[in-house]
Amino acid sequence: MTEQPGSVRFGVLGCADIAWRRTLPAMRTVPAVEIRAVASRELRKAERFTAQFGGVAVRGYAELLRRDDVDAVYIPLPAALHAEWVERALLAGKHVLAEKPLTMRSRETGRLIALAGRRGKVLLENMMFVHHPQHRRIDELVSAGTIGELRSFVSAFTIPPRPPADARYRPGVGGGALADIGVYPVRAALRFAGPRLRVVGAALRVDRARRVVVGGGMLLSDPDGVTAQLAFGMEHSYDSRYELRGAAGRLTLPRAFTPPPDHHPVVRVDGRDGHTEIVLAPADQFARIIAFFASAVRSGEAAVARDVATQTGDSLRQAELVDDIRDKAEYAYVS
Repeated sequence: MTEQPGSVRFGVLGCADIAWRRTLPAMRTVPAVEIRAVASRELRKAERFTAQFGGVAVRGYAELLRRDDVDAVYIPLPAALHAEWVERALLAGKHVLAEKPLTMRSRETGRLIALAGRRGKVLLENMMFVHHPQHRRIDELVSAGTIGELRSFVSAFTIPPRPPADARYRPGVGGGALADIGVYPVRAALRFAGPRLRVVGAALRVDRARRVVVGGGMLLSDPDGVTAQLAFGMEHSYDSRYELRGAAGRLTLPRAFTPPPDHHPVVRVDGRDGHTEIVLAPADQFARIIAFFASAVRSGEAAVARDVATQTGDSLRQAELVDDIRDKAEYAYVS
């Protein structure tokens, strides 16, 4: 990719699989972005990335933060390391795009959002699915009265077991399935059912040997009785969907959270007169959030700043709900 005038120069802290498979390939398609450096504790890992995506290989995350040719950093480190390196990046004068969850606790999320504000830096959680236009089409259908008044939201995001060495199985590093996978349906519920949702109840399955959450479910409700029933886990068959149920019908979206860039989303509309399917254009949600982040870094427009503030506010509310889920859940310890 040819560097564009005013490009956002990215450094990458860590050589995670998500960076290799999705984020860095998407970065290379965004004209406003240049990959300037990749850091790892092991230089050979960083060299593998730079051979594929460009930039300079750097040994150590702190060394990358000292570079004056890096405007922003992307942080795909394990979840429990986010708070430390987001803070260090902000204090080093960098804008930050961090993988979800932004931190492991809402107080840390709120503290870092406030720090970014004081430093005049963009801080964004890489909750990429909210940038896919398929969800905006759902908004339009709901606003048009297609399903009547919303009564409930139902969602699931589950994946098969990961390799034994996966960071998500390490409680002090990856944080388990709630932090990494459960945040998707929680964020979707907030988007469609609103920020007044509260935790009614939850049940979490804990791998006894590894001491991490591997799955679970929760019931949320707002003051008007609109409910959100959510399920997640990494000991299941793959599922990624949500459904909005209204007084006059329902909308269902499969592949809601991880559609490939060439996937044509299909919205199913069920009503009194039967059902129809609406086929939408494909989109690369990774490229879209990267382009949004770059625009926020480069632009001084008030509308862009408001969009960032809305998304960071959603990230904070999401973190608060996850805290409540942990605190209020019944725990089942399984072998």
